[in-house]
Order: sequence, then structure tokens, then C-alpha cells
Amino acid sequence: MRKLVYYVGVSLDGYIAGPDGEVDFYPVSEEMIAWINARYPETLPTHIRRLVGLDDAPNKVFDTLVMGRGTYEPALDVPTTSPYSHLRQYVVSSTLTIDDPTVQVEAGDPIGLVRRLKAEDTGMDIYLAGGGRLAASLLPEIDEIILKSYPVVAGAGIPMFAGGFRPTLFTPTRRESFGNGTQVTWLTRA
Repeated sequence: MRKLVYYVGVSLDGYIAGPDGEVDFYPVSEEMIAWINARYPETLPTHIRRLVGLDDAPNKVFDTLVMGRGTYEPALDVPTTSPYSHLRQYVVSSTLTIDDPTVQVEAGDPIGLVRRLKAEDTGMDIYLAGGGRLAASLLPEIDEIILKSYPVVAGAGIPMFAGGFRPTLFTPTRRESFGNGTQVTWLTRA
């Protein structure tokens, strides 16, 4: 069975974005950009892949993406209705309608959606792109977290998990560090 993987960047104080969805305060180095491009090119939006010469790069880990409305809506400013056209895209929202056949809206139970996706035999995992409320609601189904920890304090913003108190143990399995102090940690559900 394939895994639901929460691949996410976070500040030292646990925020995945600023109060208005900002992510430009993360100190992303050239070294880390090269690492992301080589290891996880499918996690880059399609318009960014084109800019960095990865538009034809094969997906290496993920073939499906699940995101919340807050993660999806900034794509409309690009403008695009299909921000990850190289992946199967699902947006979890009870209020959003999208007129694009390449993006499916899940208005119901996100856990049911993820369980259906996990049961598919595609050979690749499912990328949970955020946000914090969706991650909290899907916590029982998250099998792995790939945590990009940036050496910056945000002070406020969108938490990595925005939900009720639910202690859930994950075990670190690997860690890589970058020259600017950023670390990537792989954690598997204990």
C-alpha cells in the first residue's frame, strides 16, 4: 500500500507559512534548491518547474497530491487552475468549485479520499502539500513526514498542524543538513 507523506517546510516555531500565507521568509539556499530539484522535482508547481528547466523531469516519489483550499488558491494568482499538472490533484474543500478536469475537489471526508488513494497500486506515494488544518484532519492517515526545518522564527502564521490535541508519535529515520542551517528530517509513524 502506498503512503501519505506530509512533505512540508516549517519554521523553528512550527509555522508552515506566515499569517497571510507568506513563505518568502524561509532562507532557502541554492544548495537546498538543487537538492529539492534532484530529489523531489514533482513537489514544485508546474510553472516553477518550467522556469528551472524541470518541465520534463519524471516524478520520482509522488504521483498524486492532496491539498487544502488555502494551499490551492494562490495558484489562481499565477494564473492557473492546475498548479501541479504533472500530478493527479485533489483539493479538499466544502466551498470551492474548480472548472478544470485535471483537478478534483473532495467536498466530503478527506480520510475516505486518502484511504481510496492509498488502496491504488501506482507504485508511488501521495504528497500531502498542506495546509495545517487539512494535515491535522488527516493525521491518522499520515505515514511519513518529510520535514524541512528552516532556522527562522516566524512568530505567527499557519501552524504545521492546526487541530485539536492529539499526540501522535513519529520516529526520525534520517536527517540531512545544509550549509545555511536548514535540516531535512524523515519521520515515520511509530
